[in-house]
Parts: sequence; C-alpha cells; structure tokens
Amino acid sequence: MDVELIEIRDFLAGVHPFDLLAVEVLGEIAQALEIRYARRGTPLLVPGDRARFLYIVRTGAVETRDPQGELLARLGEGECFGVRALMHDGLALNHSHAIEDSLLYLLPAERFARLRQAHRQIDYYFAPQIGGRLPATSPAGQADPALGLMTVRVETMLGRAPVTLGPEAGVRDAARLMRDERVSCILVTEDNRLVGIFTDRDLRNRVVADGLGMATPLSRVMSKHPVGIDASASAFDALLMMSRHNIRHLPVMRGATLAGCLTTTNLIKTQATSAVYLVGDLHKQETAEGMRAVLSALPDLVRSLVDSGASAHNVGHIVSTLTDAATTRLVRLAEKALGPAPVPYVWAAAGSQARHEQTALSDQDNCLILDDAYDEAAHGAYFTAFTRRVCDGLALCGYAHCPGGTMAMAAPWRLPLARWRQLFQGWIDEPEPKALMLASIFFDLRPVAGPAALFGALQTPVLEQARGSRVFQALMAGNALTHQPPLGFFRNLVLVRGGSNANRLDLKHTGVVPIIDLARVHALAAGVRAVNTQDRLKACAEAGSLSAEGAANLREALAFLGFIRLRHQVRQIQDGQPVDNYVAPDSLSSFERAHLKDAFSVVKTMQSALAHTYQLGRF
Repeated sequence: MDVELIEIRDFLAGVHPFDLLAVEVLGEIAQALEIRYARRGTPLLVPGDRARFLYIVRTGAVETRDPQGELLARLGEGECFGVRALMHDGLALNHSHAIEDSLLYLLPAERFARLRQAHRQIDYYFAPQIGGRLPATSPAGQADPALGLMTVRVETMLGRAPVTLGPEAGVRDAARLMRDERVSCILVTEDNRLVGIFTDRDLRNRVVADGLGMATPLSRVMSKHPVGIDASASAFDALLMMSRHNIRHLPVMRGATLAGCLTTTNLIKTQATSAVYLVGDLHKQETAEGMRAVLSALPDLVRSLVDSGASAHNVGHIVSTLTDAATTRLVRLAEKALGPAPVPYVWAAAGSQARHEQTALSDQDNCLILDDAYDEAAHGAYFTAFTRRVCDGLALCGYAHCPGGTMAMAAPWRLPLARWRQLFQGWIDEPEPKALMLASIFFDLRPVAGPAALFGALQTPVLEQARGSRVFQALMAGNALTHQPPLGFFRNLVLVRGGSNANRLDLKHTGVVPIIDLARVHALAAGVRAVNTQDRLKACAEAGSLSAEGAANLREALAFLGFIRLRHQVRQIQDGQPVDNYVAPDSLSSFERAHLKDAFSVVKTMQSALAHTYQLGRF
C-alpha cells in the first residue's frame, strides 16, 4: 500500500465509526475512496441530485440547508454527509455546499451499502439518519411529506379560474355548469363577493334527497359564508383547515378577490401526512382521554420529522398545530356540553404555542378575550365552567396546568375586550417588573378559536401603543438582556453549575430565549404583528427596526441552536428519558461546539446593539 493510502487509512482509524473496523478493512475502504477538493462556496449536493457517494470531510467545512434555506447542519473534519440522500431513492433532499476550502473523501454508494451489510457497527451508527434506529411514522429515510406541504403555496396548486354563478341561478344551471366544466362545486358570488358554495354533496343531500325542484335558487341550498384561505398560505395549512372543518372544497382568496377553489383531490396528489392524520383524529374525539391517546403518537412524530431533515421552525409549526387542534376540539366539546356561549369570545394561546415554537408537550399558557357585551352576573358562571373544562381537558391531554396560573380558567386572564385594553395600557404606561414579565407573555398572543375581528380589536391598538412608547420599549429591552448566552470572556462555554444538570448547556434559557426576547423588542418597536420568532426577525428587517445582516445572523443562530436542541431531545425520546434542554458539550463534535460559540457570539453582539439603541449603559 502506498504512502497516500496509508495516510487515508490512518485518518479513518481516528474517525468514528470507522475506528471500530479492523485495519485491513480500513485499507480496503481507503482504496475505494475518491478524493475531491472543493473551493469555498462550491455546491456539493442540491435537491434532486442523484446521490452516488457518502461524503467524508477530511479538511474544511460543509453546510447543509433545507430547500427553504433553514440551517440543518455544519460539518467539519471527520464528519459525514449524504446519508439521507443515499437512502431517499438515491435523490438529495437538501443543499450541501462547502463553506471553507475543503478536501473530501467520497465513498461510492454501492461500497457504502456493502459496508453496512457486512459491519453492524457501521449500520448502527448511521441508522438514525436512515430510519433504522429511530422508528418513524414515515418510510425509513424518506422526508415526511408534511415538510413539502409546508413549502408549497396554495396558489401554485390552482389548476383553473374559479367557476361561479350568482345566488339567483337555479340548481339545474349549476348542475349543467358543473358537468360542462368538469368541476365538483360552484362558487356563488354576488357583486364580486363570495357569498356561498354549492357542491355535488349539496346537490345530493339538499336537493335530490329533499325532493326540491331543479329551479330552486342556489341561495336556498348553498353553504353560506364558506371558510376560505389566502392564496399565499401553505398547502399544509389548507389541508389542516379542510380536516378541521370536514370539508372537501376550500375557496382560495387573494385579498378580497376570489382566486379559485382547492379540493381534496389537489391535495391527495401531494400525499396527506401523519401530522394531518393526527389533527383529523383529534377532531373526531369525544373525550379528552381519547385525545390524549391520539397525542401519544407525538414523540414518534417528532422523531420522524427530525429524521426526515425537518428544521426546528418546521417541527415547531407542526407540533403547535396539533396543540391548536386539541384546544379547538376541547372548545367545541365544552360548547356541546354547556350550550352555545352567551357572548362572542376568542380563545388565545400565549408562549411557545402562540409562537408556533413547541417541540413537545408542555405546560399551557392561554387566555380568553370576551366581547364587551359580557356581564359577570349573567355570564360569569358559564365562562367559569367553560374555561375550566378546556384547561382541565388540556391537562388530561398532557399539557400541564401553568405553574404561574396563566390560563383562561383563572379569572384575571378571562376578561372583556375593554378590560384587556386597560390591562395592556397599564403595562405600557407603568412597566414595573411584574408588568414586564406579563408583557413578555401576552405580547406573544395568537387567536386559536373565535372571531378574528375580536382579536384584532385588541391587537391593533395595543401594538400602536407599544410602538409609540420608547420608555416601555427600553424597559422591555433591559428585561430581555437578563438572559445571557453562555459564553465567557475568552469564548469558553459557560456551563450550568451544581444540581442535576451540572456541566451542561441550557439551550433554552441561555440559547433560544435570548433570541426570542430580542425579536420581541424589535417587533414591538416596528409594530410587527407576527409572533413566530423567525417571522418576527424577517419582518423587522423589512420594517427597518433591525438591520438585514443582524436579522439574518439571528435567524441562522436560532436555526442552529434549534437543530442542536431538537437532536438532543430526539435522543432522549429514543432512550426513554424525559425531554429537557440541557446538552452535554462532550455530546457535540468539535465543529458543533465551535459553531455554538459563533451562535452565542451573534446573540451577544445583537444584545450589545440593543443596549446601545436604548442607552442602557454598559452591557
């Protein structure tokens, strides 16, 4: 064996899991490798590429991102990539490119397959990436179609212009038009406004079954004021909406203009996913116990999503959507048991659920916004029982009661609109410590059930008040700076001292939370309505309250921290351990530790900039 091959063999002997193989096997691998040099910026794999190699980084660094640009991994010396591409019908799912000048060893796919078959330690090591060691609800090694549905816009799925008639048109005219245009529904419009929908199901159930004549006007048999979706929404959201409302036709709008109609046929072509099936199952349950049984599949779903290459942003959206579905179903069951609500209300989520950033079952944060027609004497008993049913139901489902009592079943967080406005006004005008703590919770608020107009009547004036109060923003900024990233003076990682989590990194309170806090302050300064942290950072850059570079750096840091945190939690799920946010540094590669330091440095830099903006003194 020549000197170069010996050097490669010896390098592999120091790389896990190849270090578990006999020296003669390593020699055979060395002879099978191809060598490639990639300049910084060189694309190595792009979605749709035919995967032909397992890549091993000899020197340099490589970055992998999903099709939407979310960071999935950074890889350094001795680390491998391309495994999922090899196992996904030989097609790459993500982008991988060199971020430094890199020397790569390429092991041909067929040789890698033989190596896994012949050596269990190799197959065991790579199993989490190909589905062998982490049982998944989706086929091993294949991306969960939910990820694709989240990236496809509804407008791209519209195959034709909407087929419409006026409400005065007869059933016969509608049936003929449906036959001639080969569609299964008619969108009913009046003065260019959507007022109803008439489907083949309506023709069967409301016309034929009831013996109505063919001249019956559509206004009598159509479904009035149908739910719709914006053309810019994702196909995933459309599928969830259709499942939630048990409908097969979904009108699509561009603002106030009718753009078309989405059908279950359109979506079936993209394949419904496990997450959507779970949402559908939740809406079928009649008890909280039944919903708890459905949600028991959540850990496996999270494992499947992470194994499929999902980013923390995608996982958070999907998991929080399941929480929304559970909440909505419990709201409907409470109304079924107690009767219709005496006044309109909005059930709103706070915290990570509101931000679409949940990664697992957690405690609940919610509140109730009541119409100003609410009267305590007349309506108090109903809403006390109503909110207790929903909050206790969530607890039975696995969402523990909030230790701080921030729940709709607590009287202070079940208020009419005018009282909510006064409450927010007080927090903004007199931002003492408790007010700042509560503002951090309730400025991350999102409606889950109830009329959007009622929620908007609270959100719009409150955001305007916060945007106009520089003093409130400054105090919120000071409060945000209390969460410091775990980075010492010489860029050493600062670990938890004492207790059961000693010598670990708290990736939630010292990693993710500081970025959430930064995004919230900048969003308040700009009057941004978004509550998801990634969406807030993007919107703040567009609004000018945060530099484009600063927002991009924070989004990348959040994505990387989220990736490390999710992977840690999936390993705990796999090992049957309780899920937490405390990561041991020695469980990370040297490259990952270096990039954690980079992420924390970004947060420190942006915290310093925030302190300077609001003149908070030395930071």
